[in-house]
Amino acid sequence: MEKRVLLPLVCAILAFWNVYVVKAEDAYKYFTWTVTYGTASPLGAPQQVILINGQFPGPRLDLVTNDNVILNLINKLDQPFLLTWNGIKQRKNSWQDGVLGTNCPIPPNSNYTYKFQTKDQIGSYMYFPSTLMHKASGGFGALNVYARSVIPVPHAKPAGDFSLLIGDWYKTSHKALQQILDSGKALPFPNGLLINGQTRSSFSGDQGKTYMFRVSNVGLSTSLNFRIQGHKMKLVEVEGSNVIQNIYDSLDVHVGQSISVLVTLDQPPKDYYIVASTRFTKTVLTSSAVLRYTNSQTPVSGPVPAGPTYEIHWSIQQARTYRWNLTSNAARPNPQGSFHYGKITPSRTIMLVNSALVINGKQRYAVNSVSYTNADTPLKLADYFNIPGIFSLNSIDSAPSGRTPYQTTSVMSASLHEFIEVVFQNNENAMQSWHLDGYDFWVVGFGSGQWTQDSRKKYNLVDALTRHTTQVYPNSWTAILVSLDNQGMWNMRSAMWERQYLGQQFYLRVFNPVPSLANEYDIPSNALLCGKAIGRHHP
Repeated sequence: MEKRVLLPLVCAILAFWNVYVVKAEDAYKYFTWTVTYGTASPLGAPQQVILINGQFPGPRLDLVTNDNVILNLINKLDQPFLLTWNGIKQRKNSWQDGVLGTNCPIPPNSNYTYKFQTKDQIGSYMYFPSTLMHKASGGFGALNVYARSVIPVPHAKPAGDFSLLIGDWYKTSHKALQQILDSGKALPFPNGLLINGQTRSSFSGDQGKTYMFRVSNVGLSTSLNFRIQGHKMKLVEVEGSNVIQNIYDSLDVHVGQSISVLVTLDQPPKDYYIVASTRFTKTVLTSSAVLRYTNSQTPVSGPVPAGPTYEIHWSIQQARTYRWNLTSNAARPNPQGSFHYGKITPSRTIMLVNSALVINGKQRYAVNSVSYTNADTPLKLADYFNIPGIFSLNSIDSAPSGRTPYQTTSVMSASLHEFIEVVFQNNENAMQSWHLDGYDFWVVGFGSGQWTQDSRKKYNLVDALTRHTTQVYPNSWTAILVSLDNQGMWNMRSAMWERQYLGQQFYLRVFNPVPSLANEYDIPSNALLCGKAIGRHHP
């Protein structure tokens, strides 16, 4: 009799403990966000901006490793709308990536509930609109993923934590900018720079204490340099990688990139400039904020401290100092360096050459001579429902072929668990910034001129950091290594929004022909259907 009573009791305790552990490890966080138009004066004159829950920029999304996010997005704009979570890998879940190749846009006066997990990730990220030119009017915000309490962090806990969204800005509305691009012209030079949607925001801290500054370039097209007057910055994390903690006076942050620095308030108590300025531009735009010591009696004064302007070599040299901290863990207990990426032989090399060109009298941008056009049906849905005529695999070459430039919905195929080398070859005089959804990758080399097989001799195969967005300097190349361990349909794009809008992007279909929930989640029950997917039934 005693055993009969004890057994259900033990089972009940185990069941309770199991549920408790799951909940403790993988919390659920619920959000409801409403997207509307509003009016703000970021450069002094009133203009239309995109608000989330009445805020410009949008709410800061603070999460913890492995959190399950349930976010109901309500679209009150007059155009279809999507948010993408820049740098969140969406493990096995490209259904939630929030780009037009994976998701139907949310129609006006409708909603969609995103459901995704910050699986095995830490770091500073951002979200922004992926549709049309909405990003030019707002709808963006900071997204921070903090380590679980059981995972040691390779620095003391800061006294405070600031998110700074820096970026170029236009006084022109997103619809007017889109009209410029649709008419076949390039965008003009930006009107200014913003820090957190303003030209004079402020951040306060106590003398002697150390603060975290999480800096993301959420702009459309311009590389920026970031610095704090009179203060050194200790770089600690870059897009999910804990890095060797070097000290810098200023840091370049290219479009779509994020960094985290620690700053100790070790100067006399007064106000200091926080500065962002454009890089590699003939006209140098500058914006400033204020770092205010809490016991300050002295406002900022004098000229804003100058930063580098066109020194490309300076920027390359700085980029090469970014190194993985091999002994530190990131989101998981094992050290980052336990994955010896440099000892794996890539299965193949993909070379991607960007170009600016004219097709049918209009400005376009291309990759390997192919300028991407969006289909009326998301590629992920077309793939799932076997809808013909939306895209064809290998409609973009894995190396430049010299063919006549053309437009199509370009998709490159890859096998799950391939380990590949990708070379971004930039033969233009313009800076490039490349992003891959669903992954981070090892940035193993930068070089000038044309990449050759001999270029591999200069690769960093020991402690290159992983990140989701890399810069490619003018008339130069950047090489990355990628472990394709995340099945799905993934956007490879220029982070420069004009270039992506006019065709400098494609999709990488990472696939295993054997269906398995271990490799990829099933289509969400609430997936929006559009185009030729309308009327199709979820199984």
